[in-house]
Amino acid sequence: MTYTTNNNITLLRSRVLTDWDLAEQKAIFIPTPGMNYSTDIWAPELHSIDGNWYVIFTADPNSDTPSPEVDMFCDWNCPAVHHRMFVLEGLGPDPWAATYTYKAQLNTYDQFAIDGTYFTHPTGLYHIYSCWYRQYDAWPANLCITKMSNPWTVSSNFSERQIISVPSNPWEKTPYGRPFNERLSSNEGPQQLTNPATGQTFVIYSAARSDNRNYCLGQLELVGDDPMNPQDWRKYNEGCVFYQNHLEGAYGVGHASFTKSPDGSEDWIVYHGMRNPTNGWSARTIRTQKFGWNKEGSPKFPRPGYGPYDVPAGQ
Repeated sequence: MTYTTNNNITLLRSRVLTDWDLAEQKAIFIPTPGMNYSTDIWAPELHSIDGNWYVIFTADPNSDTPSPEVDMFCDWNCPAVHHRMFVLEGLGPDPWAATYTYKAQLNTYDQFAIDGTYFTHPTGLYHIYSCWYRQYDAWPANLCITKMSNPWTVSSNFSERQIISVPSNPWEKTPYGRPFNERLSSNEGPQQLTNPATGQTFVIYSAARSDNRNYCLGQLELVGDDPMNPQDWRKYNEGCVFYQNHLEGAYGVGHASFTKSPDGSEDWIVYHGMRNPTNGWSARTIRTQKFGWNKEGSPKFPRPGYGPYDVPAGQ
């Protein structure tokens, strides 16, 4: 597992999926000062691609602080205007034993880019990330997709970049239910999820604001053959597919990833949430719960809470 530490990329490993308090951990990347990726390292993800390991992450060069000469171009304050996407490469089959080296900055057309992930498809490899329409928009944050020729090279040019989701629903905006508000409206944290029985492919993403009680998960399904065609994506507009449970004090549940139980028979969601929704990002902790599948093939997520739950099968 890996998660945001802000100043490095740390890898953790645990013998059990449900206990990370005593996990082994080591820093696999400590950035050199003064680089485009030296500060505010966010949302690292570890992916196995073609026999090697790739860490895709977000960072910026100046502690998320644009100069007044840059900030003045934005309609709203835009501290993340210089965030971009970067890649580490770790050679070999074992993610713990691999030596990770900085590989490249991904081309996001010199525009805001956070929460990037790899999307694999029979037609190739893709980069899905949170983006703005234009360089100084600040809001809304949308989901963009580009084609890749390898895990560190984007092959799409700017005109080929596609926006496949925008925060168009009231539950994707902040404050919740304020349909005319673009500021703080977000689609981010995309993650690919494939139904192992039907082969249906989904992107589960985070909506609203990440330090807020209303942070939740939305759902896209690829219903066509071309991930670069926005019309081939179907958005679930009825509401969040995973959302706060105030009866158990589970708020701000988002930025999920997915894994299997040790025996491979169960699907588990790993996500962050908070008990105290007024303390923002510092209140977030790591949680995991089992989930299932609906009859039509979409994921059937549980209500977030604190259990006690049965441990993963085979643990």
